[in-house]
Amino acid sequence: MSHSLFFFFASVFCLLRFGQHVMGQDTFDWNQITPSDSLAWVPCNTNFECARLTVPLDYKNPNVSTAAIALIRLPAGVPTNSSDYRGPLILGAGGPGGSGVDLVLANADLARAIIGPQFDLVGFDGRGISRSTPRASFFPTQAERAQFPAYLRSLNASEDAFGRAYADFTLQSSLARARDDGSLRFTNTESTARDMLKIVQAHGQKKVQYWGFSIGSVLGTTFAEMFPDKIERLVIDGVMDPEDYYSTSWLTNLHDTNQTWNIFLDGCVAAGPSACALYEPTAAAIQAKVDAFSKQLKTRPIAAITSLSSSTPSYHVVDYSMLRQTIFTALYTPYASFQPLATALHQLSLGNASALYEMSGLFASPYQCPANAAEAAQEEFSNLLDGQVAIQCNDGAAISTDFNDVKAHYEKLCATSPWCDVLLPRLTCLGWPKNSKDNVALSFTANTSFPMLAVSNTADPVTPHANGVKVSGNFPGSVLLTQDSPGHTSIAAPSTCTLLHIAAYFINGTLPASGTICPVDDGAELFPSGSSATQSAS
Repeated sequence: MSHSLFFFFASVFCLLRFGQHVMGQDTFDWNQITPSDSLAWVPCNTNFECARLTVPLDYKNPNVSTAAIALIRLPAGVPTNSSDYRGPLILGAGGPGGSGVDLVLANADLARAIIGPQFDLVGFDGRGISRSTPRASFFPTQAERAQFPAYLRSLNASEDAFGRAYADFTLQSSLARARDDGSLRFTNTESTARDMLKIVQAHGQKKVQYWGFSIGSVLGTTFAEMFPDKIERLVIDGVMDPEDYYSTSWLTNLHDTNQTWNIFLDGCVAAGPSACALYEPTAAAIQAKVDAFSKQLKTRPIAAITSLSSSTPSYHVVDYSMLRQTIFTALYTPYASFQPLATALHQLSLGNASALYEMSGLFASPYQCPANAAEAAQEEFSNLLDGQVAIQCNDGAAISTDFNDVKAHYEKLCATSPWCDVLLPRLTCLGWPKNSKDNVALSFTANTSFPMLAVSNTADPVTPHANGVKVSGNFPGSVLLTQDSPGHTSIAAPSTCTLLHIAAYFINGTLPASGTICPVDDGAELFPSGSSATQSAS
């Protein structure tokens, strides 16, 4: 596996975990494009083409108002009149609310190395997200947004942590309700599935080709249920349980999380002190060390400062919540993150929090007004977590706002995993506007026009293997491809076997044999030897 493809695996997780853009720069002014009913592509960002497609805001009343969907594509490397041309392949980010434009902009060249030049590689921002309008936003200014908690706190961080989260998200829903211009309820997966069909038809195609990651799998299964005769190729990679998702339960996601963490512990022991800075002779001893400084951080957080910029230092207090979020996020990309995580945790055990703070990505920067028109345009189309909240809460069934009911559900989640304190999507829907839940009935048992390919890892921290077994078993003819690795989605680990099967499926329609298990490539190590890992303070 080449270094560039390995970097691809390491770089995409922010789009899957947070729906945020992490690499590649969109320098295009999207205001230059007038939305239209057809895909009027214009050159953008050097090798790409951009468009804004007009779709009905409300598909039940299509003539009342419209939304504009932002798209980007890397055109196929073969002529469109060639027999090799295979049409558009849509790449779907996670989140929910991840930007498909950012996903393609940052990684299209590397995705092309996997599946070849036959396809236009297409990404779109779902309705309410980033460059698509109307955009979901609960705050009229970025200055006001900066007052809201910057990241999700651990629900076990303190005696009042759960109560504070309850209050924070109740407040957020109140703001969403008060500032809704009437478009908010249309930010949902059912409408996005209809938008995706419009995108395919605007390309002159009748059926969709789609590779959806993480919660992008919910869009894939929803599309398959709504339009089973419109499937040309459909890969769901890192499979969510759609029934659990639409019920707003979120009870199945964490079943394999501790397994992923245990792989970190065992891998550190096996790697030894030269490759794993956190090394102890046993996994239990490493766990005890982590437990010790985790407990200390609950009452004695540590100050950290790091010069991430030559002109602006960044600083923060590293507390228990930041530690938990940083470890949890590292579980998404073990082959890229386990070794630096071990180093950061070791330094933290010595009282130095800077490495963990830098790894967290949770940098505290005061809001600054845009300096020019270009910066203002970038802010106008930035990705907001508001869109993620809107999608999952509009999709899901209404939940009780009674504090005791909410706490009881949390305790039910904690019975499934010790990582229940850091994955809180259900809480974000507390007091969500009571819009009519008139979504189509979904059973997720459709007989699709071409069989679906599901891909699941054996130790995925947020989309457990059992989800892939369940969903693939409900769609006749579909096949589950298992990747024997830790991490979130197939791109979390280098596996040529997995990529060859995915490429064969898209190019030739060839499904792997039932029960196929792909290993990680020889030579791939969670804690590469010859590294600079050290147990001395730095």
